[in-house]
This record gives sequence, C-alpha cells and structure tokens, in this order.
Amino acid sequence: MHPSGARVPRMDVRRAADRFSTRIDWLDSHHSFSFGHHYDPANTHHGVLMVNNDDVVAPGLGFDTHPHRDMEIVTWVLRGSLVHQDSMGNSGVIYPGLAQRMSAGTGVLHSEKNDAWRLDGVTAEFSREHDEAVRLIQMWVVPDEPGLTPGYEQLEVDDALLRGGMVTVASGMDAYRDHAAIRIHNRHAAMHVVRLRPDARPVTLPDAPLLHVFVARGPVDLEGAGPLAEGDAVRITGDGGVRLSPVAAPGTDGPDAEVIVWEMHAGLGGPV
Repeated sequence: MHPSGARVPRMDVRRAADRFSTRIDWLDSHHSFSFGHHYDPANTHHGVLMVNNDDVVAPGLGFDTHPHRDMEIVTWVLRGSLVHQDSMGNSGVIYPGLAQRMSAGTGVLHSEKNDAWRLDGVTAEFSREHDEAVRLIQMWVVPDEPGLTPGYEQLEVDDALLRGGMVTVASGMDAYRDHAAIRIHNRHAAMHVVRLRPDARPVTLPDAPLLHVFVARGPVDLEGAGPLAEGDAVRITGDGGVRLSPVAAPGTDGPDAEVIVWEMHAGLGGPV
C-alpha cells in the first residue's frame, strides 16, 4: 500500500515480440489479445478492451467487406492512409491525426483498404497511387449494452496532439464529455493518446482501476515498469496514477514517442 492508502498498481508487461502474429502476402498483424485462430484462454482481454491489433497493410490491398456486431471499434492510423467504406453509407480516408469510431451495434459491413487513389473525390494528398504501407492500431471495446443502432464518427485531433502531452481521443465517460474528440458507447472507458517529445516533462496517466498502455512509437519509460519499446504494452491493475516519460540519448533530439492509453473503470463483469 502507498502511504496515502491507495493500492500499488500491478504491472503486467507484454513485450512486442511475444504477441500473436498473422503474416500473409498483404498483411503483417500483431495481436495483443487472442484474435482469429490465435486463442489463449488466459489472454482474451484487459478490462473492456478486447482487441488491440497492430496492422501493416500493403498498398492496393486490405480487408475486404466483412461483418461486425456489438462492438465499439476505434481505428488509429500511425502512417499512410486507410480507406473505410461501410453498409451505413460512410466512405472516407483515415490518416494520422484523424480519430475514427464505428459502432457495430446490431450489425454492420465494412472494408478497410490501402487504396485511397481508387476512391472518388479524395484530396490530392491521397489521390496518387503509391507504394507506401499503412500502419494502424485497431481497438475493440465492448459497448454498455448489445443491440445498439450502428453508427460512425471521425474527427481531426492533430492540432491537439502537436501541442504534446495527453489528448483524450475517444470516451463514453461523463468526466470527458467536454474533452473527448469522439464518443464511444461505454460510459466506463476512455482512450487517450500521449505524444512525448524527447525533452518533454513526464505525463501522469489517469488514476483508474484498469489501464492498458500500448507503445505505438517509442521508446518511453513507465514508472513501475521501466523502459518500453515500440509494440510493448503494460496492463495495469490497481489505483494510483503512474508517470510516463520520454527516453532520449543525452545530447540528441530523437523522435517523438506516441503511446495509446485505455483508461477503464469496468471489466466485462461491470464496474470495478
């Protein structure tokens, strides 16, 4: 116990190299939890977060039309661009700094492909054929209740990210009602993105019973867990905010780090 009486957070560090992986001709995917034919009964979720896939999709290819149901799906692009099309009539390009949420609800069909040049009306930035792979993190969270009406939302958050620190990207929590870029249908969960310059001050993560910390770009140092590299994740259980710090070699600038943090106040069985 801390002197304050708060519980000491328990850190479960998961290294990038230990993730499940799926490799086919157009996709290099790494799964933080059981996914598809990869199944481990001891690794199915953390809190209400069911999927955290780190995908690299080859140019001109991608996920053909497929169904989803009763899941809140948040897509975060790190490099390149991804075309989203769905049975609700939504069609557009997702790129770094654009937050996107799809609520599958009673059922929706969608496709995701690295082929923006084939989409009518795209901007010049994405209209030319290219040979760049797209890297994205796709995350699935269970909604508060099944059978919701399917929905879609996206919003630019790049300006906020450029200022550094922690930005609330997606949330269903009342505490972030006026701050989250997009809404999800789970009142106990929020997704934050922390962007750290090499000379940035440490950022204190939310004080929550459950956190999932994923290093999208690194390296960083997490209080209580130590150095973390790109693709590493930490599942934190227990109260008490911890600090996230940049790591840079002395006398060098180094690249910015980017970390995705899920704050959760409930598990699959309800509030904790």
